[in-house]
Amino acid sequence: MPNAQLPIINYQSPIKNPKSKIEMVNAIGKPLNRVDGSLKVTGGAQYSAEFPQENLAYAVGIPSTIARGKIKSIDTNAAESLPGVISVITHENTPKLQPLKTFMQGGTAAENYLPFKDNSVYYSGEYIGLVIADSLEQATYAASLVQFTYEEDTPIVDMLLHRNQEYEPQTVFGKKPNFVRGNPQEAFEQADIKVDEVYTTPTENHNPIEPSATIAVWENDILTVYTSTQNTYGTRKALADSLEISEENIRVVCQFMGGAFGCKGAFWSHMLLPAIASRQVNRPVKLVLTREDMYNVVGHRAETEQNVKLGATKEGQLTAIIHDGISHTSMYDEFAEPFTVATHMMYACDNLQASQRLIRLNRVTPTFMRAPGEAPGIFAIESAMDELAYALKIDPIQLRLINHADTDPDKNLPWSSKSLKECYQIGAEKFGWSKRNPEIGSMRDGRYLIGVGMASATYPAFTSPASAKAKMLSDGSVVVQSSTHEMGGGTATVMAQLIADTLGFPFQKVRFEYGDTKLPRAPVSGGSMTISSVGSAVHGAVKGLQAKILELGGITDSDSLTIEDYTNILKKNNQQQIEIEYDAKSSQEKEYSKHAFGAQFVEVRIDPDLGEIRINRYTGAFACGKILNHKTARSQFMGGIIMGIGMALMEETVVDPNLGRVMNANLGEYHIPVNADIPDIGIEMVEEIDNHVNPIGTKGIGEIGITGVAAAVANAVYHATGKRIRNLPITPDKVM
Repeated sequence: MPNAQLPIINYQSPIKNPKSKIEMVNAIGKPLNRVDGSLKVTGGAQYSAEFPQENLAYAVGIPSTIARGKIKSIDTNAAESLPGVISVITHENTPKLQPLKTFMQGGTAAENYLPFKDNSVYYSGEYIGLVIADSLEQATYAASLVQFTYEEDTPIVDMLLHRNQEYEPQTVFGKKPNFVRGNPQEAFEQADIKVDEVYTTPTENHNPIEPSATIAVWENDILTVYTSTQNTYGTRKALADSLEISEENIRVVCQFMGGAFGCKGAFWSHMLLPAIASRQVNRPVKLVLTREDMYNVVGHRAETEQNVKLGATKEGQLTAIIHDGISHTSMYDEFAEPFTVATHMMYACDNLQASQRLIRLNRVTPTFMRAPGEAPGIFAIESAMDELAYALKIDPIQLRLINHADTDPDKNLPWSSKSLKECYQIGAEKFGWSKRNPEIGSMRDGRYLIGVGMASATYPAFTSPASAKAKMLSDGSVVVQSSTHEMGGGTATVMAQLIADTLGFPFQKVRFEYGDTKLPRAPVSGGSMTISSVGSAVHGAVKGLQAKILELGGITDSDSLTIEDYTNILKKNNQQQIEIEYDAKSSQEKEYSKHAFGAQFVEVRIDPDLGEIRINRYTGAFACGKILNHKTARSQFMGGIIMGIGMALMEETVVDPNLGRVMNANLGEYHIPVNADIPDIGIEMVEEIDNHVNPIGTKGIGEIGITGVAAAVANAVYHATGKRIRNLPITPDKVM
């Protein structure tokens, strides 16, 4: 059945606000308020768990209590005898499912492991059963009564204790796991000045406000799924492949997400379970993960151990970069955190080696987390650059300028644009870097130690194919549709600005609809590419719509046209609406390397008696192409920086070394920054004109903010105390 015949959502458009007084044409770049703000604060925005269904049943997952072994027996009698319990699903009664391809294999799944595949247990907290009942309370209690007996094996949990089991992965995000340019080993041995240190980053979890949730509804052979996903079409594809039904018979809806940071970017097996359950019990089924589940059955940022070697001349010119290390993956799949990816291109150096290896653990498969690879990798390389600066007695900014890559040393291509030097300059000026006393421990505020540090930031400017449909109605309003999402970044607002400016229409006359596979295809909302990819499709669709209307009216020049002129053309041609769909391709300009760049500056205050570290001041300067909305952009940069501060000072997923259980699977013990931890953050946006990245000249801003933050903080701590902390997070005990 085609999508057109599927049920239609009654859109409460987040764009159209009758109380809005906004009336402007030149909307691009303006710090406009979020168009969906009122919906969110009044409860009008529907998240995946909030779509009402008649006769809804509730599902609760049963987690394994061991980290490795086999299920010997299952007793469901006590659970099934309870009032309100409809069904218990385990590997003994799960329907046959087809395996899925992961992102790394060209698919859309986070891992290729299917739920309840057999009696094997691979990690603690793994779903090994599912209870469906009339209420959440009944399902929760029943789940506690299902009895499993195990044949238990000793789990492999501690990565650093199992270095002897490391192996070379097939690929590291498309790059070879072992890359060599020039002769780095020889160059390092012959270098005047050397840095050779090991840096570690722990496992981290995403902790979005909204836990993952899925509602599945079957109507005959048609499946509708409301689920928190960053990839509606990818989720539809995975469901179709695993259930062996046509994609056209599946509709996936996700308009709003309460954060994601990567954990909702790929298809997880828990998203499949409600579809299986709903078909089995012939009722809509809802599964909402608990906070603890979000630490277990959804992936995390992998732990890393990185050895960085830098060789340089006495003048500070890099002669060798060697970046080598390990991270972990699961027992059944392969995900390599690409922590060397930025090292390839960050600095000019003829001799470079980047190599990565993996260790299999009894953990769920790691996944994308804000700036995957760059966040932990830049911590290591930028900490090492700071160590080199002190060894050379050169200002850290000057050292980076000496080694500035005027072209991409990895691809041997010119940059589409690069304003990193401007970021250094503007960021340093706004922060007051020149007032820094370079001597260790020289700066104080009363009894408190003061330290300042900086680091570089970067993230690729990705694009992916995307489509959009643009419609002009007889009243002069314009509706543009795409299946992308609003997960807090301001997508809906920015798209409306783009539509308005492209047409020269007032902002309040346009509407952007999204979050549904009955709308044109959009790529995964990840890799900081949504605005660039979907925005290019929106821009192309609106331009095409405009051209179609002008052709209909026999007009060649649109500059002086009013809304009334457009509506008159429609009326004269007896058209209630005109629409056009546009497919935007990925940027085809392969002769340029495309990256966003930035510079991070931080001042810390440390209590010498307690080891408490406070962020006093923070300035981030970023060059990310054309900025479409300065308010939402500032929020994105700030969000990344705050997450980076959490990475630097607090965040660590603690796993019991014997049992393999996450010991702090809650927001009480997994510490993230709160308002009291964060000062006023200065954001400087260095706008660029870049005609090569995409038609609208944008680069992603969602992830670059976190890159370099942890290094800047660690470098500031060293400046304050003389203690070089190479193991995140930087906790009070490490600086005492």
